[in-house]
Amino acid sequence: MDDAVDSLRAGPGARDQVVDDRTVPGTPPRHREVALESRLADALADRGVDALYAHQAEAVEALRDGQNAVLATPTASGKSLAYTVPAFERAMDHGGRTLYLGPTNALLADQADELSGLARELGFGSRVTVDQYTGRLSQAEKRDVRDRRPTVLLTNPDMLHYALLPHAHRLWDWFVEGLELVVVDEVHEYRGVFGSHVSLALRRLARVCERFDADPDWVCCSATVANPVEHASAVTGQPESSFAAVTEDGSGTGPKRWLTWNPPETAGGSGRRRSAHVESKEVFTDLVANGHQTLVFTRARQAAERYAMGAADDLRDRGHPDLADGVAAYHAALTHDRRRELEAGLRDGSVRGAWTTNALELGVDVGGLDAVVLDGYPGTRMESFQRAGRAGRGDDSSLVVLVAGEDQLDQYVARNPEDLFDGDPERAVVDPANEEILPDHVVCAAGENWLARDDERHFGDTFPDVVGELTGDGRLERRNTRNGVRWTPTDGSPQQDVHLRTIGDREVTLLDERGDDVVGTLPLSDALRDAHPGAIYHHQGETFEVADLDLERDVATLARTWADYHTRVLTEKDVAVAADHDERHPFAREDVPVRYATLTVTERVTGFERRDAQRGETIDRRSLDLPEQTLRTRGLYYTVPPDVEADLRDVGDFPGAIHAAEHAMISLLPLTVLCDRGDVGGLSTPLHPHTGASTVFVYDGHPGGVGLTRAAYDDVAALTERTRRLLRDCDCADGCPACVQSPQCGNANEPLDKDTAARLLTAFLDG
Repeated sequence: MDDAVDSLRAGPGARDQVVDDRTVPGTPPRHREVALESRLADALADRGVDALYAHQAEAVEALRDGQNAVLATPTASGKSLAYTVPAFERAMDHGGRTLYLGPTNALLADQADELSGLARELGFGSRVTVDQYTGRLSQAEKRDVRDRRPTVLLTNPDMLHYALLPHAHRLWDWFVEGLELVVVDEVHEYRGVFGSHVSLALRRLARVCERFDADPDWVCCSATVANPVEHASAVTGQPESSFAAVTEDGSGTGPKRWLTWNPPETAGGSGRRRSAHVESKEVFTDLVANGHQTLVFTRARQAAERYAMGAADDLRDRGHPDLADGVAAYHAALTHDRRRELEAGLRDGSVRGAWTTNALELGVDVGGLDAVVLDGYPGTRMESFQRAGRAGRGDDSSLVVLVAGEDQLDQYVARNPEDLFDGDPERAVVDPANEEILPDHVVCAAGENWLARDDERHFGDTFPDVVGELTGDGRLERRNTRNGVRWTPTDGSPQQDVHLRTIGDREVTLLDERGDDVVGTLPLSDALRDAHPGAIYHHQGETFEVADLDLERDVATLARTWADYHTRVLTEKDVAVAADHDERHPFAREDVPVRYATLTVTERVTGFERRDAQRGETIDRRSLDLPEQTLRTRGLYYTVPPDVEADLRDVGDFPGAIHAAEHAMISLLPLTVLCDRGDVGGLSTPLHPHTGASTVFVYDGHPGGVGLTRAAYDDVAALTERTRRLLRDCDCADGCPACVQSPQCGNANEPLDKDTAARLLTAFLDG
């Protein structure tokens, strides 16, 4: 790939824009001898698999020994074979069944094709049959799957929750009775709200298995995270001690060249930079024009469509119409057939380049490409290396170009690339004890198999209290039976009221005023911020202005507009400390305690700004009268000693300093734990009634908390050091999007004092 790099670096200004250039050496493959059933060994050999890689063999042997296993190895390392071998062995030997759970239907389809093909190659009589069970199937097709009684069933967590668990005793008893292996693929995807829901659905699965005397082994496949065993245990409910950790990749790789590319600053010293989309398009076009099959990962479907089209036009302008015809956009909104067509095109080379969202980050097979361009830092190291893993065929060299965006996290990585390559992986977290999620799943579990007192071992220490509250609320009914006290649900179908991807059920419908067509839906809290009267709302490339928000009907009416401005809400917020749970003193300045607590956040949207889309300047501000929202969650907070505050007030804007420190710390939290910046909120105040001092809060932005700020609390000293580095390294004058400005700030980023914030954190860290 040296020729590709030379071409890129020869471009105008590229010498200044390439801020890091390094090669990650390749590694030779390592194999390990494992005896396989002869028909399976022959079928694999026909596919070019003559021996298992060391990590595949290690997982197979652990499962044969009755252990659970978690594989945390890179993309394209062949993790699927680690569960395929034991699944097929058990089916061939005695008809043992396997349940495969994948987070997306695209991944299910890819795995179904691979497993079905291998099953056919085993020949008639192998007893291995493979089927998918998804919401796309008609009722007749679902019935046909059940009638065929497959030995390997592929589905997603939603179908497990809505279709399999509620009907296990009637429609799926034949499957659960013979269930011997549960595969949880891409287990790192189960985090935050979704992961917490899935973790409880899997505890319900374990209860149903007990009812049928089934005791399946579990195998989890993950990208590289800091805590694979801890996370696999938290998601599945199986003890940590039961998992064998398989983390050494034996597949072998070629050398991978990494360029970190930071677009130039725009004129005016505002700290703004040239669009990462535009830079990525130019890099992509150069690579494809020079014969390198390339994939760009970007953040939004519309960006994928727009810049794939723009790159194709650029290739035609350069005289490469044949290459232009081989450029495409790939994302989840495409039809199933179109996605499969593009996947095949990437594998056979007829698609020369594609722009994609994270839809191709997971394990869908598209072969190995020459180059990957990351249009903006993906948000975590894990996602960066997952996406980079799409580049490389066998031991061939490959190229990854990371084009930084202008926000804090991107600019931190661009200025500190060693944190990307040498830093520890992020932690994945879920919270099955979430007080907002757990009760719903306890009710669902009661409908699947009557609850007993010993179900505390599945649902944790708070289970007795939860059952008591649900009984008092009339959602559970207590019954005295010959086997002791049992609880049953008062609603016969509680699963239908529980949605795995949200907390709470109040949603606002967005209607197009021209025909009352549904544009989309938003949770109420998001609607108050994004669909208030006067808000500019973007959807599928079209721009709307919100004409009305009717909270009695939970309907927002949208009118199409050509507005050349965007809107940003203004809010008032209060945080009350409900209970302190933990305290530590992690800094050299020992009189700065950091506490972890249950918090009640009250927020009200008071108005909004209209801002010029080109210049980023405020056009005007308008008031709103909307109801306040209350969030009970978990978070961390710290106070500033009076002498430090007095010193900082002498040199700068102290309220601006704590506000800037809050913004910057939140922006870098994804370096510690797998999350998006929008998953976390914060507040800084010069005087808080609970502490009697100036205080900074950082909290989970989801009801009950999902473990994000708990992970930050556990690593708060390192997070604070990174935050200080971000503040010091940015050379803007007054604070900019690359250091302390936040697009989500309810105070219009006022006040902010970057330099005084750096002094504040230095006082903590250095004493």
